[in-house]
Amino acid sequence: MHHASDILLTLFIVFVAAQIGGEIAQRLKLPGVVGEIAAGCVVGPSMLGWIMPDQVAAGTPLDVLAEIGVVLLLFSVGLETRLEDLKRVGKVAFLVGVLGVLVPFAMGGMWAHGSGFDWSRSLFIAAAFVATSAGITARVLQELGALQRKESKVILGAAVIDDILAMLLLGVVVSLQGGEGVDLFHLGAVLLSAIGFIAVIGVGGARVMRWNSSWLDKPQNPQSALAIVLALCLGLAYVSTLFGLAAIIGAFLAGMIASETRQQHTLEKQTQPLLSLLTPFFFVITGSKIDLHQLANAEAGLMLLIVTAIAIASKLIGGFLGALSLGRRGATIVGFGMVPRGEVGVVIASLGLTAGVFTDQIYAIIVAMSLLTAMVTPPVLAWLLRRGGTAEQTADEPASH
Repeated sequence: MHHASDILLTLFIVFVAAQIGGEIAQRLKLPGVVGEIAAGCVVGPSMLGWIMPDQVAAGTPLDVLAEIGVVLLLFSVGLETRLEDLKRVGKVAFLVGVLGVLVPFAMGGMWAHGSGFDWSRSLFIAAAFVATSAGITARVLQELGALQRKESKVILGAAVIDDILAMLLLGVVVSLQGGEGVDLFHLGAVLLSAIGFIAVIGVGGARVMRWNSSWLDKPQNPQSALAIVLALCLGLAYVSTLFGLAAIIGAFLAGMIASETRQQHTLEKQTQPLLSLLTPFFFVITGSKIDLHQLANAEAGLMLLIVTAIAIASKLIGGFLGALSLGRRGATIVGFGMVPRGEVGVVIASLGLTAGVFTDQIYAIIVAMSLLTAMVTPPVLAWLLRRGGTAEQTADEPASH
């Protein structure tokens, strides 16, 4: 009973901190997600200590809630994204996804090797520079009502490609650490299965729903359509992990499938209360994972600044070059939209620490870099989108039905 009451208290602290942080950020004309991440830093072990590392470790109630929160967030983003929209930006999204992986990997690896790490460790560090956190950018785009812009479609499409390539790169560097060599046949099989999963579920599922979605209304429960698509969301989130992809990719595909139904607008409204309750947990807990004590010296601080600058510049360059066909402003928006590393960098840093590749300080720097990119990007992205007029849609893009 005591344990249950402790969990409830922690949930209360996290939720209230998220609301306060989000409100302060919005009053400062910043996206609410910035305030939620900052609130996590404040209530985390580095400052007030109301949330401790063992409370947000993998498999804990807070960690599970955070995962559900980001899964629902990407599901709701998928609800506002139709397959036809992504097809229109497919080539650009592919270029952004590929360059957005190769440039950060190359720059991160060169910096690590130049800092004295051998090549196998340098490549592991470089892997932490690679994967974009779609959850951070998606929340900003959603808050600003910018999900119907062409740049947003490119970012979301590129994030899927980014996740596949990042997964393959991580498989390579993990193999190198164990001295096993790289099994190209296995990596090829993983790549083909991941692409097949996305193609079959994304394209096939969307076509099925477009053909007939009236069956969603047949159960007697008025909430049946929501219950069915949420079950689809959780199921695909799980299945995507079996293919080595992030759970949020499956959730995004589920939302995209549901966007083809005639109940789309009703589903969007019905998911809002769930998002208000659960998504703040993800961002607060992301912020709470930074350990400021490991960075409390000049050498670590300087290294953090260099690493963060490389992380931002490399993604911006890769995304910008890949999206140049959208014009300089559009390419800049896409570049910044790909910058956040968020929970993906934290996961890779944790793997490196467990494998003995990273020291505690390097681990803290990689985690801090991941979170700093998540905090720096939203205000810049919001400013760029507002300057360009977030409300309008691109001329060649129809409104979502």
